[in-house]
Amino acid sequence: MVNIIYSPFFIRKFNKLENDLQDEIIKKVDLFKNKKSHSMLKVHKLNGKFEDYSSFSVNYKFRIVFRYISKNEVLFTDMGDHDIYK
Repeated sequence: MVNIIYSPFFIRKFNKLENDLQDEIIKKVDLFKNKKSHSMLKVHKLNGKFEDYSSFSVNYKFRIVFRYISKNEVLFTDMGDHDIYK
């Protein structure tokens, strides 16, 4: 089971989202906690200036960016569409 820490920036962005998207994110985060679900969520390592980060898909457009702190602990840092990678 993966332990998740949420950055204050992540929490502020989450609180500004519409309820339907918040519900979808909560469901995907629950799936993310089980490492067996990572392939279904398309968890992948990022490149370039984000080389220390990974992300996964909430839906076709929306992503969550995170960083591994340890083997079973991650820090959720950002969320959004592909513009978050710029």
